[in-house]
Amino acid sequence: MPVLGGEDGMLTRRDGMVALVAVAITAVGFALAQAASTAKGSWAINWDSVPVKTTDSGSFRSFYNGPTATLKNLDVHVTTLNAGGAPHAPHKHPNEEMLIVKSGTIEALINGEWKKVGPGGVVFLASNIFHGVRNAGNEPAVYHVIGFRTGETPEGPTVNAK
Repeated sequence: MPVLGGEDGMLTRRDGMVALVAVAITAVGFALAQAASTAKGSWAINWDSVPVKTTDSGSFRSFYNGPTATLKNLDVHVTTLNAGGAPHAPHKHPNEEMLIVKSGTIEALINGEWKKVGPGGVVFLASNIFHGVRNAGNEPAVYHVIGFRTGETPEGPTVNAK
């Protein structure tokens, strides 16, 4: 009695196609399961539980950076800038960002103009516009950053100003 396929024990074209489809379905299912396992559901994180990374201009706390159920990527972090500090040179990138100032005063470069924002102020940085942030005060400035990328966000790298 044949173990596989046709009467001569060989795989038939139909058997090969069925096996190929089964492997493809398994691979797609595995990829979807992997994607679902990396997407976070709801969460709550205490300030003191997030490690502080010291930078040249102050410090940085990353609360989350990854996919969600509806976003390709969500980046939530808090930056503390020393007086006169800037986290990096002006640049642009495809994703959008929102900054919410907790304390101190920052200046945000938007459309070639520096705009001052103090505690409680909000800055929205649109896709692919040159922007920058710096501490405009004499004390540390703390601001929350919420960066988001959807499936509609254009692909592309961060580009530094010349």
